[in-house]
Amino acid sequence: MKKCIVFIILFIMMILAACGNDDSTNANQNNNGEENTDSSTVTIWHNFAGDDLRAKTVRDLIEKFDEENEDIQVEAEAIPVDGYRQRISTVAAAQELPDVFFTYAGSFTERFYEGDLIQPITSLINENTEWADSFLPTALEAYQYGENEDIFSAPVGMSSTSYLFYNKSLFDKYQLEVPKTWDDFLDVINTLNEQEVTPLALGNKAPWVAQSTTFGAIADRVTGTEWFMDAVAQEDASFTDPVFIEALEYFKQLVDAGAYPEGANSMDNTQAEQYFLQENAAMMINGSWTISSFGSTVSEDQLNNIGVTVIPSIPEGEGKANTITGGPGGGFVLNSNAEGEVKDAALDLIYALSNDEAQKAIAESDSMVMYDVEIDQDKVSTLYYEAFELVRSVEFAPVYDLHLSSGAGEAINNGLQEIMLDGDVEAVANKLQQAQENAQNEE
Repeated sequence: MKKCIVFIILFIMMILAACGNDDSTNANQNNNGEENTDSSTVTIWHNFAGDDLRAKTVRDLIEKFDEENEDIQVEAEAIPVDGYRQRISTVAAAQELPDVFFTYAGSFTERFYEGDLIQPITSLINENTEWADSFLPTALEAYQYGENEDIFSAPVGMSSTSYLFYNKSLFDKYQLEVPKTWDDFLDVINTLNEQEVTPLALGNKAPWVAQSTTFGAIADRVTGTEWFMDAVAQEDASFTDPVFIEALEYFKQLVDAGAYPEGANSMDNTQAEQYFLQENAAMMINGSWTISSFGSTVSEDQLNNIGVTVIPSIPEGEGKANTITGGPGGGFVLNSNAEGEVKDAALDLIYALSNDEAQKAIAESDSMVMYDVEIDQDKVSTLYYEAFELVRSVEFAPVYDLHLSSGAGEAINNGLQEIMLDGDVEAVANKLQQAQENAQNEE
């Protein structure tokens, strides 16, 4: 009897095992009844969570890669921009970074490199030389680290912060020429004031705006980039040097000439853009974000009425005239823990998001890229196309707060607000120098 019971139990177990094997076989078969190979799962985090055209474009590129690569499963998480840096920093501290994640050029990426949290993508560069050679000068250098000068990311955007926008109809009305030199600039400002038109819109409520859009470009024309980088490193240059005081004086000239609207320090950037669009101001110095903003909210007639150029040259300045502050934008990096098939899949994903096709798609979403690509003029706004052609013909100058210590960045930002309220330029220079010196001494 016992043997019979044991036999029955074994028979039932064999049936269950067979059923389980049938289910397993079915799960691993495709629609043609052919068995699939194991797929690699790649996780990716990014901040393209919005409804803007660029965000949708990047999400579409990720989805397309997932669909076209049956042997790779992509798990993507889109995190809103405002909380992205904090989320990434939190998971980095817990050693839980995704396989691929979006980063920003400069100190943000440098922290991941110094913490051995990312690994090079140099193999992509070596395998795709035509693609690598199509990046604009300094684009890849921003993500270059170590003695071997390995590349850790390929930017999918451009941070350009100092375009001079002008209202064509107002310039025609008052018979104004687009200013090429500083004296031309002051003449235009004086003429507009005489006509009771605000010369320059500026929303400096968030104090980084004046520094990022205007002062950095002016200062680079006066001091030159080499001097600035020496001052940042506190090597043979100081922010109390006469050449930097001169740069602050040029900014003060704009204030004293009545270039800005009353209460500019209480106006935010969006209000300044509207102030310009409503023809209350004839000019505005702002970044590429304004181009994207205008492209999605402004009529074609209004866009056609906006011209774009660079800030005028400074007489006898040490820096180059035809420059825009900015440089490479963000890009995707590879987790240092990724290896084997996951690493290979992650590299393929990074390439798919930054190759020629991707750069073209992102550019045609009215977003600047650090890549020499031909775009379809019919797919972008007239303002974007004009600005895109402009940046292909200029060089880049540093944005101050991307290189200064956090304390020094705060000092120059607040200092420019003080100058707009008739503050003393030498006092601002002293505070900036002290903040940067303290930061260097702490390293």
